[in-house]
Parts: sequence; C-alpha cells; structure tokens
Amino acid sequence: MNTRNILKIEKTDAEWRTQLTPDQYRITRQHGTERAFSSPDFEPDKTGSYHCVCCNRPLYHSQTKFDSGTGWPSFSGPISVDAVTEHHDNSYGLSRTAIRCADCDAHLGHVFPDGPPPTGLRYCMNGAALTFESG
Repeated sequence: MNTRNILKIEKTDAEWRTQLTPDQYRITRQHGTERAFSSPDFEPDKTGSYHCVCCNRPLYHSQTKFDSGTGWPSFSGPISVDAVTEHHDNSYGLSRTAIRCADCDAHLGHVFPDGPPPTGLRYCMNGAALTFESG
C-alpha cells in the first residue's frame, strides 16, 4: 500500500505569475537559482519549519538546517520522505539531482552527498522558494 501523502497542485502560468514575485517565479517555475548569500532571513537559531512558497507544503524543519558555507540554506533532510521529489538535472554541463516540491513541482534546489551525519546529504535550497513558520 502506498502511504505517500501527495496533493498535486496544478495552476496555469498566469496564475503562478500572479501569486509569486518575479524572483520566486523564476526560481520555482523556471528552475532558476538565486545568488549565493542572498536568501532572506535564515538565522540558524530560529525554530520552526520551512514551507514551499508556491503551495505552503511543509518541506524542512529547522532542526535539520545547518550552515554549509555555500551561501544557500542547507538541510540534512526533508521533513518527510514524501515532501520532495528528485529529478536528474544536466543543466550547465553538470550532473546533479534537482529537488522539487512533491505537491506542486516547484523547483527548490539540489541535493549533494557532502552533508553532515546522520544522512550525509546536503539539501541546498533557494531561500526564495521557501517561507518560514515559527513553532
């Protein structure tokens, strides 16, 4: 039995453009990347969860956030196994694994195998693709 909790959200391009800022749209809908060290408001001492800016699905908990020194918010794992999906990405001549929101397919960032224990993974996310909820 499949216990994954995925709610597919589909909107037109015009609906996404109305809902998102130009930068959020470029990153989440056109698979863009923000400049390093430009992410808004990601202090390490904040407690809560990070949600998809497009559909508000909870994606990462602050307990898994760490300073990777890369200039992008980094997490050691998603809030649940069904929160995000992985996709092969060959852009810019690189072979990487892109991460998208499981509910709305928003491009969030990439995952790399150089993170801290216990997962050894670094989910390197675009801050503009996330919102924060304290608690």
